[in-house]
Amino acid sequence: MPLNSLNPIHPKKLLLTKWTAVQPIHKQKHFLVRKVILPEHPDERIEFIELEAIYSNKTQVIPWRELSNPEIWIQGWK
Repeated sequence: MPLNSLNPIHPKKLLLTKWTAVQPIHKQKHFLVRKVILPEHPDERIEFIELEAIYSNKTQVIPWRELSNPEIWIQGWK
């Protein structure tokens, strides 16, 4: 059973969580959720987060639901 089915991810609790890319992204493997991007209207759902690569400090914006795909991301630093 996949880990994420046991522990569902909630976007409001993602801030400062640690993630490991299964396949390195631009030679980066470890990331930190630096920002949860809130929608313009409070009644809309959160769609995106900002990830920061630990070693290079480069950031990227991705849909937060992508983190629930175990083929792309592992929770924590491995």
